[in-house]
Amino acid sequence: MTSARSWRRSGKRRVPGWVASLLLLAGCSPAGLLNGLDRIYPSTDHARRAGRGIAYGPQARQALDVWVPTGAKKGGAPLPVVIFFYGGGWNAGSRGDYGFAGAAYAGQGFVAVVPDYRLVPSVRFPSFVEDGALAVKWARDNAARYGGDPKRITLAGHSAGAYNAAMLALDGHYLRDVGVDPKIVRAAALLAGPYDFYPFTDVRSRAALGQWPDPRQTQPITFARADSPPLFLATGSNDRVVNPRNSRKLAAKLQSLGGTVELRVYPGASHIDLATSLSRPLRRKTPVLHESARFLMEHSR
Repeated sequence: MTSARSWRRSGKRRVPGWVASLLLLAGCSPAGLLNGLDRIYPSTDHARRAGRGIAYGPQARQALDVWVPTGAKKGGAPLPVVIFFYGGGWNAGSRGDYGFAGAAYAGQGFVAVVPDYRLVPSVRFPSFVEDGALAVKWARDNAARYGGDPKRITLAGHSAGAYNAAMLALDGHYLRDVGVDPKIVRAAALLAGPYDFYPFTDVRSRAALGQWPDPRQTQPITFARADSPPLFLATGSNDRVVNPRNSRKLAAKLQSLGGTVELRVYPGASHIDLATSLSRPLRRKTPVLHESARFLMEHSR
């Protein structure tokens, strides 16, 4: 968990002092605080949670929330769908703390799905990716009930969540294994994710993936191909958690193969900046919300 002090000092731009003070007083995670602040911060966004704690599988953590634009008309044209996977090193995180991300993308005109997934140490790779595949299957089968278009499904994620989304976008067997055509994923927006990080030097990656007999099969870059879904890869130049070379190397690999990829390196931005930029109070830190939403919208038409 990121401390209040490191969160306040991350990147070139400091988190406003009143936000940092509330974090210290609340004693909660940055994501949880942002979620609360997001609900009270003035904004032109118009989004609401249309579904809470919906099961997409039999396990307790196989549940999701759905966010929709409040201005969407019943019976109107179906909207593109984005499934957002939060980060946390595969061992932490809760959809309840990331309502700000669902609301952010819903405010951009998407039906946004925010799933929980099973965590280490209860599971190891590839269980959390398999949970993601089940969430995609749920969206295919149920998005229309919330005004979404099951033919316009996209993925997004931050950090470990970006890894999960990358594996679903690039390695088609996860979706095929649950009876879903991998081509259903029209595009993905991946924020500050690890895609080429073997050998495992971080304790969390070793715990989550280190037991797998063929480490290459755990690396998203292994599955890069010319016909990959279009990928938006965003990273901060000041990311000290997931080295920006992960995004650069995956982008270069896709470009060399003829794939569609857009790489954005935000000067001075830290690892957490790309997540907090989705929240209303800190949206000016980077333009990642608008740029990723624009990319997903363009490639889901």
